[in-house]
Amino acid sequence: MRDIDDQRDLRDLADFDAGAPSLDDEARRRGRARLLTTITAPGPDPARRTVFRPGSAVRSRPVLRIALAAVVAGAVTAGVLVTVRDGDGAGRGTTAKPPVVSLPPMRNASARTVLNGAAVYARRHEKPVSPRDDQFVYTKEIIKETDQKTGKTRTHVSENWRSVDGSKRSWVMELSKGWWSPPDDGNGTSWPPQEWGRLQKLPTDPEQLILAIQNDWAPGNEENTSLKNITEEQWWQIYYLIGGLLKLVPVMPEGLRPAAYEALGMVPGVKAVPNQKDAKGRVGVAIVYDDPARPPGSRGYSSNHFIFDPTTYAFLGFRDERSSGGGKNMKTYTQLSYLDSWAIVDKVKQYPSAAG
Repeated sequence: MRDIDDQRDLRDLADFDAGAPSLDDEARRRGRARLLTTITAPGPDPARRTVFRPGSAVRSRPVLRIALAAVVAGAVTAGVLVTVRDGDGAGRGTTAKPPVVSLPPMRNASARTVLNGAAVYARRHEKPVSPRDDQFVYTKEIIKETDQKTGKTRTHVSENWRSVDGSKRSWVMELSKGWWSPPDDGNGTSWPPQEWGRLQKLPTDPEQLILAIQNDWAPGNEENTSLKNITEEQWWQIYYLIGGLLKLVPVMPEGLRPAAYEALGMVPGVKAVPNQKDAKGRVGVAIVYDDPARPPGSRGYSSNHFIFDPTTYAFLGFRDERSSGGGKNMKTYTQLSYLDSWAIVDKVKQYPSAAG
């Protein structure tokens, strides 16, 4: 996994300028500022610093800190983003110009239509659930992975049993391989949260959810009470934090998923792309992220797709990319995934049919 994600980080960094047209002064300024912000972040401070690692502590790895979005995109495949809050934000977090207060409705009209429709659908069809702390959330995910060079497709089945309150070890899987994830250490530093109690504390109002994420998790996280004060840098990170919540937490308290859909639609740079197929071959509309600060001609981080039914706006699944190996041996895969089923069970590795 380390080779996979590090190679992705390096490729994305190299692609920042390679083959792209000459950048104007403003684009160069943004690029330098973003790079400098990340590589000069304060050293470890138990109160506030942002780092990322996969969900299982036993599989944790050092991560390149040059490109936050690439790191998040890699971790979102099947892990958990783990955060220890950033430093005091000195020298960072200046307000983007022009202010973004008017940008979401102007820039994302079609994307917001899809995501607001998805929120309506989710509210009408979500199944309220109140698991006990001693129970487990069982999920079964199907991932169809296609080698982009050979066209060969392999189907993976991932079954997970996550402890509701994090006090017990969980069984988690990635690409058909599973391992035991140790109990939560109680420091509340993982994003997205998997513990039901922490999920219940997240706001179910989309604006308040954005502000909670920005204040608690995004770098430069001075207390903020208005979307207009969110900087360009913070919007970029907020998108990936909301995306991680939606992808890595398949079962949520009532109202949280609809709020997350609506919040995603308020991020400058999200757009709708029609005629995208999901893992079952259904044609839908995808929501992708086009970073407004991305230099012209660079690829950015647009491989992550949230695919929705174009009529009902029901969520169909994800599309992503994964790389393995390096140099001439590097392979790139397209991943199409969806949640097959879920349930609340009493024991780890207990199937729903056997649940009492």
